[in-house]
Amino acid sequence: MYLGEVIGTVVCERKYEGLQAKRFLVVQPVDHRRQPSGPPEVAVDTVSARRNDLVYLVGSREAALALDPWFVPVDSAIVGIVDSVDV
Repeated sequence: MYLGEVIGTVVCERKYEGLQAKRFLVVQPVDHRRQPSGPPEVAVDTVSARRNDLVYLVGSREAALALDPWFVPVDSAIVGIVDSVDV
């Protein structure tokens, strides 16, 4: 699980079966200080996140399991919107 900031959206004309009703967002991975910690990535939105929201994501197998139906071909999924970070 890791943090990210929503920086944009992706529009798709066609999607894999099982992803038709899902939104794709561009997310910048960040550290606990909201400093970039890697290149931007596309993630499936499962929580209705908006631009500039601080979100937490899961990757790999966990990302596929976050969706219904399971095991659709995704590498990253937004599974929560962060209210605050206390370090």
